[in-house]
Amino acid sequence: MYPVIWDFGSISVFGLEFHPAIHSFGAMMALGFFVAAYVSSQEYRRRGGDSEQMWNLLLYVFIGGLIGSKVLSLGNDIPAFISHPIDTITAGSGFVWYGGLIGGAGTAWFLHKRYQIEFSALLECTALGLPIGQAIGRIGCHVAGDGDWGIVTDLPWGVAYTQAIVGWDYPTGVNVHPTPLYEFAAYMGVFFVLYSLRKRDLPSPTLFGGYLVGASSARFLVEFIRINPEVAFGLTQAQLIAMVLVTAGFVILARTRNRMAQQQPAA
Repeated sequence: MYPVIWDFGSISVFGLEFHPAIHSFGAMMALGFFVAAYVSSQEYRRRGGDSEQMWNLLLYVFIGGLIGSKVLSLGNDIPAFISHPIDTITAGSGFVWYGGLIGGAGTAWFLHKRYQIEFSALLECTALGLPIGQAIGRIGCHVAGDGDWGIVTDLPWGVAYTQAIVGWDYPTGVNVHPTPLYEFAAYMGVFFVLYSLRKRDLPSPTLFGGYLVGASSARFLVEFIRINPEVAFGLTQAQLIAMVLVTAGFVILARTRNRMAQQQPAA
């Protein structure tokens, strides 16, 4: 694993010590955003919209997502934040996807009118970009060893994250499930399914509903073999959030199906 691409050493500013570095996870996160934004903007262009406007909006959505991701991560480990606030904030790890989804969605809702983009159209276009962006981000998790690996396994494809950015405390010879790669495969599957449906003129936001169901179901299942702690009912925080999003996705799909059924007799 290669968690750090370039380390700039220690830098002191006003008596505070910083340890800046270019992390492989951050690089893959940036690549994931670029690919996701490109796919989303091209879909918006195909639908007759201004792709440049979409790019401009998604840049702020990305920033809002980063903030939301970091805030949820800090909230999950408040003692570490209190003890080492600067190092915790500037660390190359410690990003929670669902925090990013909430932060990005909130930013999109707040700014979509300013960029003259209908929110339903924004949801449909980003439904294509989100899963492929997530997939690329999970490659970053795998390469960096971001602490989201699975439980111990004897399977031949098990991995030892000995150079993990968050630390590896297993003895020599122990391998774990490479759950970031499982998620990569699942999210790419969701992307290809949604991409194949994009030209069927389905009512908005059908694709986004499908994304919520597909991606959140995958995360819910993978969590059973990840090392995240249980918080309630024998489930992890990610699983509880995933259940809410899957439910929301099914509600969206049910509503769009009813709309299609009402339009067919009229046609």
